[in-house]
Amino acid sequence: MAKPDKPVLLIVDDDPLISDTLSFVLSKDFEVVAAESRAQVKSLLTQLSNPPQLALVDLGLPPQPHKPDEGFALISDLLGISPTIKIIVLSGQSDEANARHARALGAIDFVAKPCEPDRLKSLLFNALMIQDAERSAEKVPAPAKDSGIVGISPSMDKLRQQIQQYASAPFPVLIEGESGSGKEKVASSLHQLSPRSSKPYLALNCAAISPTLVEPTLFGYAKGAFTGATTARAGYFEEAEGGTLFLDEIGELPLELQAKLLRVLENGEFQRVGETQSRKSNARVVAATNRDLRAEIKASRFRADLYHRLSVFSIAVPSLREMGPDKLKLLDHFRDFYAREARSTPFELDTHATQLWEDYHFPGNVRELRNIVIRLTTKYPGMKVNAEQLEAELDTDTAYPQEIPLPNDAKALIETARKQLQTLANFNLDQTLRQWEKAYVEAALNMTHGNLSQAAKLLGINRTTLYSRMQTYSNE
Repeated sequence: MAKPDKPVLLIVDDDPLISDTLSFVLSKDFEVVAAESRAQVKSLLTQLSNPPQLALVDLGLPPQPHKPDEGFALISDLLGISPTIKIIVLSGQSDEANARHARALGAIDFVAKPCEPDRLKSLLFNALMIQDAERSAEKVPAPAKDSGIVGISPSMDKLRQQIQQYASAPFPVLIEGESGSGKEKVASSLHQLSPRSSKPYLALNCAAISPTLVEPTLFGYAKGAFTGATTARAGYFEEAEGGTLFLDEIGELPLELQAKLLRVLENGEFQRVGETQSRKSNARVVAATNRDLRAEIKASRFRADLYHRLSVFSIAVPSLREMGPDKLKLLDHFRDFYAREARSTPFELDTHATQLWEDYHFPGNVRELRNIVIRLTTKYPGMKVNAEQLEAELDTDTAYPQEIPLPNDAKALIETARKQLQTLANFNLDQTLRQWEKAYVEAALNMTHGNLSQAAKLLGINRTTLYSRMQTYSNE
């Protein structure tokens, strides 16, 4: 386990020489844990009491060491488990497109191998400084009746209104939104603006903890309840008494525990593991997800009754693509904050760079925007940044359409079908449906970097069905 005086650093590289060398060089300043693959990382994280603060990640990981897909997927995994983790990609694949995409996914920097140890230490210490500043800012309570949400767009106005409206109620809130959109900020704002603000605020990421540990973590356990339970311990529901319990990535909660959570939401009752005595909790539950829980219900992966209990109030956090002028508002907000923390003069964007900023799609949402500002603050303190310099920080090589071209209105869809039937001489319904199906499958695989399980969840089908259809496409 990590020593309290050393930050925990995760190193992921399938080359033992590189992994061992980095561990040796960095172990003086960091508590190093290492893994060779994405699968090993997932196993390792379940053994740690807290996620690592920092990560050095190689892109070319097994089972495809010469492709970046596993590394990209691991970046998303780590940020899903711990949104505050700072990831630096250390890779022999120095392709600029890979660097841009890694940063868009949430990595704070991309460093080509080999890298001087002193430079690597400097980058890691700088990442820690940024992390500490962000955590300190989160602890500063917002002014009364201020949600701390930045933006002037209609979607941000609506979000602030919902937070103000729901904060004082005792009922659960379900927060939905894309990765990196700021769901954690909304949850903490709900607590800070509520009458419970002086009481505990506890957060549990359901994806960051082993399924076997979720129940004792939430409900506590009796002495001797399982191997290693040498003393009795209270769970989060007891520790958050009178306050707020934030359950992030609620879609990852195992089905057998969903029934127990439902019971707490219905009558406040729960039992510690290994006890028969019922206990009570009045902690308010706020949950968040980047999944479509309605699709999860159809796939029998999430209970409909739990969904309806959790979504007494529902908040949809908009993506940055929907926020228009707020891209510049957030630029100003983070630029001033990080320049102040670095004790440097803020950079500026010239006219062309400003236009590029406004036109950029920000696939990684606010998290990506913040990391871009951090890099620009470090590279160009007090300087004017041009479009070429800014473009080097953006993932402009990947196309992200602003809208799905398929009409979502039934009449519009019928009209589209009518025009195709009129204009295509040899129209074939089966072939057209197969083309749409194949396009959605390819899109889901692209979005999840080839992860079949995640792609199947996006599509609302099971993994074996997806694999079967992929095999059919390959044989056509």
